[in-house]
Amino acid sequence: MKITDVSVTMFNWNSPQWRTGSGSFGGTRLLGVLTVHTDEGVEGHAFLGSSRQGADAHAGPLMEFIKPAIVGANPLDSGAIWQRMWKMNRSVSTNSIGAVDVALWDIAGKVAGLPIHRLLGTCRDRVPAYASSGWLPTPEAYGEEACHFQSLGWPAYKIHPHGVPQNDIKICQAVRRAVGDDMVLMLDSMWAYGYEDAMRVGRAIEALNYFWYEDPLVEEDIYNYVKLRNKLDIPIMSTEYAPGRLYGMAQWVQQMATDILRGDVAVTGGITPLVKIAHMAEAFRMKFEIHHGGNSLNNVANLHVTMAIPNCDYYEVFPASGANKYALVEDIEVDDQGYVYAPEKPGLGYEIDWALVEREKVQVVR
Repeated sequence: MKITDVSVTMFNWNSPQWRTGSGSFGGTRLLGVLTVHTDEGVEGHAFLGSSRQGADAHAGPLMEFIKPAIVGANPLDSGAIWQRMWKMNRSVSTNSIGAVDVALWDIAGKVAGLPIHRLLGTCRDRVPAYASSGWLPTPEAYGEEACHFQSLGWPAYKIHPHGVPQNDIKICQAVRRAVGDDMVLMLDSMWAYGYEDAMRVGRAIEALNYFWYEDPLVEEDIYNYVKLRNKLDIPIMSTEYAPGRLYGMAQWVQQMATDILRGDVAVTGGITPLVKIAHMAEAFRMKFEIHHGGNSLNNVANLHVTMAIPNCDYYEVFPASGANKYALVEDIEVDDQGYVYAPEKPGLGYEIDWALVEREKVQVVR
């Protein structure tokens, strides 16, 4: 089997605008269906782009650098192809590398007649989900949203706050008051603080029994992450955008700068490196919590990896409103017990809404 072509079908994604403390999402974007074509007619698919940055930001370099390097290769040689693509990471985005890698795993699953998590080595068939907030105007609004998901049976809620330390503490206090002691709560500060404020917020949410403290500092600041982790008892999670991605993780472990590692198929560059980071974390008895993927099919790819590793506690639904769900016939849903389930069909196992793609199509890039 050989790769004969790579194409990206770009189509409109129009959604209401929403935000977090670190930026805005939604509006008019272009989402792309990346297709890896083969000489045996088996096609692999992935989505390229997100509600914050469309496929048009990635497709040009992908076609210029990645496509010529992989056409003619055996698509089942995904490990070798990923190594080849990673050498281009200064010229193309990890989103592009990740999309091609996801499409190759989709092909492998279809050829084998198995869902991707079976090829990786299935560990479980379900995992609990958490609702991950957008920016909300008041502490009470966060509390109301958390209570809503608690009433639906969801076990956990994560706050994306305002990025103002004293305000963020009030938000965290309001949510804990609203849901009581039984719901798992997390805080994702989105790199908003310096060391001193990170310490103050961390101490406050420790007292509120929060489950983890995510991204209080920027990833370049390993020195202060080490200090912060030594001072706080709450587990700290970082490395979502760590420089070097897979190859940048070792120093975080060696320097004991974080308790939990982080990644997803878009930011990390595909299923291939995501699994490697998860296994490295497992070897150190560390958790590896998988981040949302920015679009529906990336989230499916993330879900396959989640089902194939033992050290990821939760599946992230971001934003909790469902604004990132788009262009699948059926999307991943959380049941009334708060679980999402392992895909059962070959490859990615979720059907693209091709009628929507055709209706909203702008162009096909080759």
